[in-house]
Amino acid sequence: MEVSGLPLELWRLILAYMRLPDLGRCSLVCKAWYELILSLDSTRWRQLCLRCIECRHPNWPNQPDVEPRSWREAFKQHYLAAKTWTKNAQELESSNCFYLFRRRKDRRILYVGPGCEFDNLGSALTSANIYDKIVLFPGIYEEQGEIILNVPVEIMGQGKLGDVALLVCVDQHCATTRLCNLVFMPVWFSPVMYKVSSGHVQFDNCNFENGQLQIHAPGTCQVKFCTFNQASISLHSVALCVLENCEFVGSEIASVTVEGHPSSDRNWAYKHLMGLVKSSSALSTTQDSALFNPSNQETLGHLPTGNLRTCEIVVGEDQSNFLATSKSPQACEKDFQKENEINKDLCPARDKKEIVHDADSNDGSQSSGSENEPEDQLVYKLYHQPPGLSHTLARSLLGQPQTARLSNLQNGLELKTLHQELQRDSEAQSLASSLQGCLIRKCLFRDGKGGVFVCSQGRAKMEGNVFRDLVYAVRCVQNSKIIMLKNDIYHCKASGIFLRLEAGGLIADNNIYSNSEAGVDIRKGANPIILCNKIHSGLRSGIVVLGNGKGIIRSNQIYGNKEAGIYILYNGNPIVSGNHIFQGLAAGIAVNENGRGQITENVIRENHWGGADIRRGGDPVLRSNLICFGYSDGVVVGEQGKGLIEGNTIYGNKGCGMWIMSSSLPHITSNQIAHNSIYGVAVFCQKDDANDYLINQGSNENFNDEGEASNWENELDGEDDHFSSRRPISVALIESNSINHNGAAGLYVKSNEALNVIANIIHANQESGVAVLQSTQLTRIANNSISCNHLGGVLVESECRVELRGNGIYDNSGPGVSSKGDGTILENDIIGNRGCGLQLLQAANMKITKNRIHSFRDYGIVMLDHVKGIVLENMIFQGKTKKTILQQVSSLEDCLVQNNKLLAFKNRSEVPWKLENPPARPHIEEATRSISTAHNSQKVANVTSRIATRVEGRCPNSRSIFCTIL
Repeated sequence: MEVSGLPLELWRLILAYMRLPDLGRCSLVCKAWYELILSLDSTRWRQLCLRCIECRHPNWPNQPDVEPRSWREAFKQHYLAAKTWTKNAQELESSNCFYLFRRRKDRRILYVGPGCEFDNLGSALTSANIYDKIVLFPGIYEEQGEIILNVPVEIMGQGKLGDVALLVCVDQHCATTRLCNLVFMPVWFSPVMYKVSSGHVQFDNCNFENGQLQIHAPGTCQVKFCTFNQASISLHSVALCVLENCEFVGSEIASVTVEGHPSSDRNWAYKHLMGLVKSSSALSTTQDSALFNPSNQETLGHLPTGNLRTCEIVVGEDQSNFLATSKSPQACEKDFQKENEINKDLCPARDKKEIVHDADSNDGSQSSGSENEPEDQLVYKLYHQPPGLSHTLARSLLGQPQTARLSNLQNGLELKTLHQELQRDSEAQSLASSLQGCLIRKCLFRDGKGGVFVCSQGRAKMEGNVFRDLVYAVRCVQNSKIIMLKNDIYHCKASGIFLRLEAGGLIADNNIYSNSEAGVDIRKGANPIILCNKIHSGLRSGIVVLGNGKGIIRSNQIYGNKEAGIYILYNGNPIVSGNHIFQGLAAGIAVNENGRGQITENVIRENHWGGADIRRGGDPVLRSNLICFGYSDGVVVGEQGKGLIEGNTIYGNKGCGMWIMSSSLPHITSNQIAHNSIYGVAVFCQKDDANDYLINQGSNENFNDEGEASNWENELDGEDDHFSSRRPISVALIESNSINHNGAAGLYVKSNEALNVIANIIHANQESGVAVLQSTQLTRIANNSISCNHLGGVLVESECRVELRGNGIYDNSGPGVSSKGDGTILENDIIGNRGCGLQLLQAANMKITKNRIHSFRDYGIVMLDHVKGIVLENMIFQGKTKKTILQQVSSLEDCLVQNNKLLAFKNRSEVPWKLENPPARPHIEEATRSISTAHNSQKVANVTSRIATRVEGRCPNSRSIFCTIL
């Protein structure tokens, strides 16, 4: 009959009564009939699939309401999988053509039950031949002794699942067996319901109650659409076993235990299982999903449910270009949605801008010059463009690289997809495609103690599973490896994933959230690769690395955790790169108790405590990160904190850019620290309150395993040499940073310890460039450019010891240098400041030698009160008022002023003064190598949020927001 002879709806109605073999024959008639059979996907094929007693809904148990892509394809996979157990084609043949003469026996069906040929399963097995089918009618079948399976058979229950129950202990010795539609319960003498030592067993649509399955190498198993109710499966050195679409409920131990390295002794089923699982691998059907999927996650109410916004940071723009803090979240979100258009408009315009850092340049209202100044006043100015440094300053103020580099810089810190990560990491790619030991796919683990336990060099791969309401989801120890792809892990009473004792593997593209302890817990030399996961809403930290734990943590979203997003301590030493760590209720990354780590190119934003928090021997490398929009300080280096902090952009935080406490030894270099609400960098003598820190930050996290009595501090085996900062330092060092547009002083020092401040750009801060309020030990300030700050350039309070050498102090709104303390001011250029050039007050005792000093409206040098010291061989340029030196001291004998050169400007026709011999300071021939690395920080300055806050507030009671919280 022609297909066109009847309406399509009528054909579908007719074909709905056809059996599977008839449908297959119809599809072979012609192309039109073939397409007609395919069109029955949501009708006849769906009916056939759901009526099949060997299986359940293709997406059971995790998504039973989600339709499969094709019911026909799902039914086909069920049908092929049901035949896997018969693939054993062992033939005892004397020649290749012997099978032509072999007389084949027909496969029998043996019925067991009341009124049938056999009353019990044991008698049926005694009479069965190979590949016979045993059908059990509804009832309970109990065997008093262990059943030994010596011939391959198929055992199937009749009726609905649950109608046939077996109280048995089966020991399989044959090559293959299949069991379907049965309920297994243990007998009184053994908790083991089924044991395989060498062959292959296939379970389809079975229930297991209160007992165990044991599979020993070279045995294999395939378990599909089964329920384990307070039951478990134990795999010992298996080469390959497959668990698919199973449900594990209420186990008092781990639901699945994988023990021992996969055996090299493989049975006949290995290659068939391998082909079956490779054909339907999760990686082969991977599609890049949105960053957040509201349908498959549970988030806190204030957390984002849409895509993460990524946009541009602009350093040095007028505040009118920034969004006000009073904007509603909805209004801010609308602004962020226009990000791409804004970037296109901004970038070409900024690339055309150039800044020449001379007396005519201004930053807001901070320059000594003004557009409204009379022309005759301009001749008294000095041309002072520091070679090399001004270009660096211009770039740091604009915050924009060249257009040709913009796209690459923006892409540098964007989250990479799993596909991109696997393309660039051959080790991760090899792990993702590997298949050994146990494959667990599309299963549900719930309401029990543990999900999967892998030990003693075991191997397990988990794809698309759900782990919920367990004590822990996955535990991997003793040189074992796990591969976890696209799993959901949530509501665990301890940590979601534990790795111990040299364990490793790949944890990628999982959604790990709302766990009572850490999302991922890495200890004792474990070294996993953690890629592209969402780890969020945890009641403790997102990831914990301790006890010599390692790991590569890359391209993850870690957000909304109650404690640190990543917590590193007790010699933990991971590589943390390319992650977005945001909206945490504590620190973004905390490095504590001798923790280490390489923390590079991460976006750390909107955390309630420090973006990075380093203390108590923590010694990480913190490089090229974007740390922005925090509700407290950008980076906190607490007591005994160390580390190399290099090339970061620390931006728009409501506290200080960096907060450094006593007894710490950080090396801070090549960072951009801008638009923070209080100080750019604050160095304080204040001690940590250890008890408060322990309560709030999470050092009291349960670092013992489910109550095990372990002292991790005493168990460190010191497998790695302790790495420290790349360049050994004995004094805290702040060098080659750009510190600009912060809400208070650029650098605020109130410490009892020595400090070196070398070759920094300190520009346009709301108070002084450098304020030294307490410094009993020497604070060395050398080769810095300190310019356009709203108050003075450098402020030194009484009883402070400082050394100012080789700095360029330009165009500040107050005095260039104001000192009440002791020390040396040597070879500085103090030019163009609105107040006097150099001011000594009260009991200052300074040696002032070989400086070049100029003030437009005020004195070059002012000495008042009980000042002591030496003013020797300085060059003082005359300003408009022709004031040079004011000396009103109580004792002229204690204040020596001699051999200073005073330059007067004679007439307007002369060429303006220039700082030529030597050229304008700072001279940073050696430091330029460090400053040249500042491009690393520009890489992070162009990726995330465009400014959403304005600089506001001053330091409350001279305390960091972080410490105010404590």
